[in-house]
Amino acid sequence: MSKLRENDAVETMRVDKWLWAARFFKTRSIAKAAIEGGKVHHNNERVKVSKEIRVGMELVVQQGFDKKTVVVKALSNTRGPAPVAQQLYE
Repeated sequence: MSKLRENDAVETMRVDKWLWAARFFKTRSIAKAAIEGGKVHHNNERVKVSKEIRVGMELVVQQGFDKKTVVVKALSNTRGPAPVAQQLYE
């Protein structure tokens, strides 16, 4: 399964769910804790867990000492294998 399925396509989704689906965090609760701890930003502002994201948005995600700037390329309601998750961002 190397491609995203069409039925997974959505227009907006919660940032915590997307971070989990894109495999930045192992669970949604860990993603939620990172967001609430100020580790995820959009337009130089902290995001809330319920923030709706769209394709094309740029997020800055801090994991430990690493800061990753990613652009959302696709949205998915499901968490797939790593190669599929990598298609969700660049």
